Amino acid sequence: MDLDLDFLTSYDGTKLAYHSTGDGPALICLPGGPMQDSAYLGDLGGLTAHRRLIRLDLRGTGRSARPKDSATYRCDRLVDDVEALRRHLGLDRIDLLAHSAGANLAVSYMSRHAERVGRLVLVTPSVLAVGVTIDGEDRLRAARLRSDEPWFPEAFAALEAVVAGRETATSWQAVAPFWYGRWDDAARAHQTAQDEQRNAEAAAAYAAPGAFTPDTTRTALARFRSPVLVLAGEADVAGSPRAMAEVAGLFPHGRLVIQPGTAHFPWLDDGPRFAETVTNFLKEAETL
Repeated sequence: MDLDLDFLTSYDGTKLAYHSTGDGPALICLPGGPMQDSAYLGDLGGLTAHRRLIRLDLRGTGRSARPKDSATYRCDRLVDDVEALRRHLGLDRIDLLAHSAGANLAVSYMSRHAERVGRLVLVTPSVLAVGVTIDGEDRLRAARLRSDEPWFPEAFAALEAVVAGRETATSWQAVAPFWYGRWDDAARAHQTAQDEQRNAEAAAAYAAPGAFTPDTTRTALARFRSPVLVLAGEADVAGSPRAMAEVAGLFPHGRLVIQPGTAHFPWLDDGPRFAETVTNFLKEAETL
């Protein structure tokens, strides 16, 4: 039995799972993927020593049930699940941490329920919901920072093919080393686990037409008065520092931190620094 596991029933009767670990004030954690089992977040580099992490398994992932209506996998429809979790926990306001594609859900939730959000942490965020452009050269520039690594030639050739729209069935697996600051046994195991944890049907519906309204969302972000941290990986091919700075600039009190030596999963590449950065931000934000 998982002692950290609990359940709630969402608006349409779908049973959702969430995991609560660590000590301190609650921090709701939204996974990426999209539609990935939240297990890949782990303890977020030891952040559980400072905050009580509440990892939500999005519907159809992890221990959460599959909904009767697959259209409810669409990102904007998932907002109601986050609100159901807040109500279930009895919290007037929630601090949110979202990784990668989970950032689309976090800002969509904030745009509809700004009064319910305290502090917001976006870790190597996806930019679909806010309409920021990340071009191919952004990705290649970040990738070239890894040019001295033995796997680089094959992985870079695959990334060039992806950027040019010439990818093959093996291209995405070949670029996997770029997602991690160190392509070691731990990173390989993490990548393999992720491949098995994703709900492909849900991922296909996540960004279906109507999921995002960037102009409306950006207007809402411009009115959000609470502190926001955008944490980027220095060598993240998914989100360049330039694009991440643009995301931070959408908020009146947005702050960009670029964590050196890291890629798309900065808590895996340097857990202590990641935990310290997030913890310090949340403590400072409490005084504002």
